[in-house]
Amino acid sequence: MTQEKIIKVSNGYFMLFVLILLIAGGVYCIINSSTWILIFVLLFLITVPGFFLVNPNTSKVLLLFGKYIGTVKENGFYWANPLYRKRGISLRASNFDSERVKVNDKLGNPIMISTILVWKVSDTFKAAFDVDNYENFVRVQSDAAVRKLASLYPYDNFEDEGMKEEITLRASVNEVSEALEKELSERLDMAGIEVLEARIGYLAYAQEIAGAMLKRQQATAIVAARHKIVQGAVSMVEMALEELSKKNIIELDEERKAAMVSNLMVVLCSDKDTIPVVNTGTLNH
Repeated sequence: MTQEKIIKVSNGYFMLFVLILLIAGGVYCIINSSTWILIFVLLFLITVPGFFLVNPNTSKVLLLFGKYIGTVKENGFYWANPLYRKRGISLRASNFDSERVKVNDKLGNPIMISTILVWKVSDTFKAAFDVDNYENFVRVQSDAAVRKLASLYPYDNFEDEGMKEEITLRASVNEVSEALEKELSERLDMAGIEVLEARIGYLAYAQEIAGAMLKRQQATAIVAARHKIVQGAVSMVEMALEELSKKNIIELDEERKAAMVSNLMVVLCSDKDTIPVVNTGTLNH
């Protein structure tokens, strides 16, 4: 037997009725001092261990002297061979929040990362017999999967490294989650575990480089903002020159255009308020 086998066993309520009859027979034998009392007591002791309950979203794996008999998944009150060993396995969805581990991302930067996993047992045979402890197996394999995932992607991308379109741990949440689910599904399939959802629960640079990376991110943001400001300023200067020329408001030679462009660029690109200077003379003085 190498796969799960769903079986049905005797109804527990019928056997409970039989047990009541045995008790009644035993009482009758006691009253009448009959030697049949020993048989009734023996039957009673044999019958009682066969009763068991299967609660909703749980199961019972039945073994007979080390041989797998089958699994009962339908909830209810049952009776089976008293010699069966009955091992309960939950079929409910379980949450697992892994510990934060320090790993290196694709670029070699140390990061702290953890994962949140939602899983449940789908094959009781594999969970019971193919691994030693399926709950511990989930924890260990989740840790291994998140370490591998972190090494495949960079924490973040930087334009100066030509990685603008690459998938990153911080920005590409859906893609990274899909990759994590696929990796965990492949690892946990041998234990009969179904992965319902897997997400990164915590993600940050390691403490020793967090400060430096924050400054780098700030510098990248400042450069990007300046780049946008310069593009806008150039467009505005170009528009101003075109409008002045189109409406014949003033004739500017190349030297005066250069001065006007310089003044406008300073005003538009400066990160501080400009102070106007009023010229009371001519344009040349």
